[in-house]
Amino acid sequence: MHDEESRRKNPPDKNETDSGVSRREFLKISTIAAAVPVITAPNVVMAGGADVPVHGPGKVPLQLNVNGKVLKASLEPRVTLLDALRDNFDITGAKRVCDRAECGACTVLVDDRAVYACSVLAIEAQGKKITTVEALMDQGKLHPIQQAFVDNDASQCGFCTPGFVVACKALLDRHPDPTPEDILHELSGNLCRCGTYAGIRGAVAQVARKGA
Repeated sequence: MHDEESRRKNPPDKNETDSGVSRREFLKISTIAAAVPVITAPNVVMAGGADVPVHGPGKVPLQLNVNGKVLKASLEPRVTLLDALRDNFDITGAKRVCDRAECGACTVLVDDRAVYACSVLAIEAQGKKITTVEALMDQGKLHPIQQAFVDNDASQCGFCTPGFVVACKALLDRHPDPTPEDILHELSGNLCRCGTYAGIRGAVAQVARKGA
């Protein structure tokens, strides 16, 4: 009785009875269809009216230009540049500390620009020049900024040091004679838990004075 009385008070929409699909169900179906691309072939999706290849979830071949060498590997597209460097190519200067693009310990140069290696996918770094702290030495001689870190006692535990060294090099490449404000701004993305900021600023000032 209650169901019959309810139907009399709220009669179904004619379109619902004709199609057998309620408006609520139709909205659910249409929302899902709009959000999920239509798969037209294995590893290909339809997006914007065109077939787009999907890289993943399996491994794909890629090659990286690291410190002047071409390195090849088959990696899943989700692998970060930091993981590729450390786990696949045994280039461990860039450190994994926060793994959230906050501390700067994984800083490397990509096309001479300082970036967090933990926040860049390896597949995105293809075709770009990647420089890590390992490449700064020249025939066994420390780079001027590395020597300045030693001279100014600018490292303690050492976990942040490689990232800071690379960030300092990028800073000096951009500002050969940086102001104190330049140093604070350019190095604000790197953190030192030991608090050796004064030594780091001294190292940058030392190299700037020498014009290196």
